[in-house]
Amino acid sequence: MNNHDGIGPSPQHPVQHIPALRPVRGAARCAVGALLLAALAWVARAVWEIRLAMAGEPASGPPDQGEGVHRPLTALEDSYHQVTTLGGVAALVCAFAFLSWLWRVRDNGTDLSGAAPRYAGYWVYLGWIVPFMNLWVPRGLVADVWQATAPGRRAPLSLNVWWGLWLVGLLSGVGLLYTDSKDEVIERAYTEPWPLLASDAAIVGAAVAAVFLVRAVTAAQSERARQDPDGRIPVAATS
Repeated sequence: MNNHDGIGPSPQHPVQHIPALRPVRGAARCAVGALLLAALAWVARAVWEIRLAMAGEPASGPPDQGEGVHRPLTALEDSYHQVTTLGGVAALVCAFAFLSWLWRVRDNGTDLSGAAPRYAGYWVYLGWIVPFMNLWVPRGLVADVWQATAPGRRAPLSLNVWWGLWLVGLLSGVGLLYTDSKDEVIERAYTEPWPLLASDAAIVGAAVAAVFLVRAVTAAQSERARQDPDGRIPVAATS
């Protein structure tokens, strides 16, 4: 009996039996929406930082006046606190949605390749927070999914754009993992806003590139699933 491509299970074209792939389009839509939400949140941060820079520091000095002394916030400073808090919530939603999508496509990639993943499952989560490992593991996870899904095809440009911009935001000291308090960031917005804005732009760019990456990987897996919905894929077609 022939399969969908008209290639029978002959010695020249053995058939690889794989479990039915998990649906990923719903998870991808959630990830894309969450990424765009996070990008919008970081655009809002940048807008407020520009407003702070244009308003200039009040005569009373920065909010954090040292030795545990904090002056009352201006209305603009207080609204910046609110914007950054909402941005933190958006970042958490984005992380949950993106990792949920990544877990699904990783499982599908494992089924498609028939080989154990290079990184154990816990690296899907720990790879983002373990020092030094977070410089390459997340990109490696996505790259491995692509290789398992579309072997022989060049990885999409969005993979490297996403990761490069993410590292800029991560390592700049003013991006997702900055150590300054909100009041200290406000002071920097008054005195040196450009590093803050450059980091914000990198994070926004990384989120937009990740949207294209999610769509590319999802489309590739959907294409593989359409080859044979019963999980019978000729090895010749996957090598």
